[in-house]
Amino acid sequence: MRVLLFDDPAIRPHLLPFTFTRPVAALRCGILTLAEKWQHRLQLPIAYLTERYLQAKYPAGSVTGPALVINGAICPDEVLTKQVQKLQAGEALYYKEMLVAAHLADASLVAELIQDGFQKTHEVVEPVTTIREVWHLFLYNGAEIRRDFDLLTKGRQSAPVGDAHTIVYAPENIFIEPGVKIRAAILNAERGPIYLGKDSQIHEGAIISGPLALGEGSHINPGAKMRGDNTVGPFCKVGGEVTNSIFFGYSNKGHDGYVGNSVIGEWCNLGADTNTSNLKNNYAAVKIWSHMAGRFVNTGQQFCGLMMGDHSKCGINTMFNTGTVVGVAANIFGAGFPRTFIPSFSWGGAAGFETFKLPKVTEVAERVMARRQLEYDAVEQAIMQQVYEDTAKDRVWERSVHKE
Repeated sequence: MRVLLFDDPAIRPHLLPFTFTRPVAALRCGILTLAEKWQHRLQLPIAYLTERYLQAKYPAGSVTGPALVINGAICPDEVLTKQVQKLQAGEALYYKEMLVAAHLADASLVAELIQDGFQKTHEVVEPVTTIREVWHLFLYNGAEIRRDFDLLTKGRQSAPVGDAHTIVYAPENIFIEPGVKIRAAILNAERGPIYLGKDSQIHEGAIISGPLALGEGSHINPGAKMRGDNTVGPFCKVGGEVTNSIFFGYSNKGHDGYVGNSVIGEWCNLGADTNTSNLKNNYAAVKIWSHMAGRFVNTGQQFCGLMMGDHSKCGINTMFNTGTVVGVAANIFGAGFPRTFIPSFSWGGAAGFETFKLPKVTEVAERVMARRQLEYDAVEQAIMQQVYEDTAKDRVWERSVHKE
């Protein structure tokens, strides 16, 4: 039995720009990605049913034989996992009109079965947590850290803090994996758990409030203020003041500056003193750009900061207004507030943008990934090529140049 996590076509477009470069189930919310949550709970091999251009990096593998097909936008809990495990061949599980999971005797027939229906359907016994919009990632992050913490630490013994100059509150809510180094920090887990991944580091003077998830090999820099509901994915370096935000992985915010209610993709870099606004001066609900709708939509949230796609960067002293959406591989710099929707492959800032051409994007990505001993290979380049073509319509200045 295998698990195939599929991109729900009614959900995936709402999760751009993050799903330009990954399946829905590869999004991180809590300590783990959605795919990792299912893998830990089901203890079965995981594969992806996603866009064709992503399958080389996120393969489906063999789609013959029996499989559990699961909606990749859903965060599992113990109750839902048990319901999925009880499904018999030909049976499906729904939450209202949304397909949650199905047990297929032959996974090669997945498209036909989803279209034509199943032999028997069941309704979930409890509402399910579904990542339907980009702001759901930070909105549900604190609860998902708690849930993942219980999943990963059950029956295990934490490593000790091991530093006489570190102050700890509620040590029973702190779990430290092997290889972690902590120096003269404050760890306060009274309001939520703190999970420190393998070989991660918390440097001198950092103040950590839970819930917090720190990924493998990541650093919380000296003097940082992590104010709760934060996830720092693997191999990141984060400093300054951060609240209710997610860094997917391999991204840096090394210096002072504020990031709040934000989601930062992979291979991003925020220059020194970058600041995000997460609250409008009039306290009104925040509107952000929707790639799906092609316009700004109301989030219904009073707090919403920056959504930044993979491989995007910004220079020192960058100021992002409330609810800014940055696409993939944008390079932002200069004085003033840039626009609140910055298309993929943009180069510029408040004074205007031009296109960040693919050869230059490749040069930067090769240098950045090489620093982590990783290769910007043909698979990565093919994904970027497809995203470049798919987002051309967003770069309005290109259309005006072509008209001339």
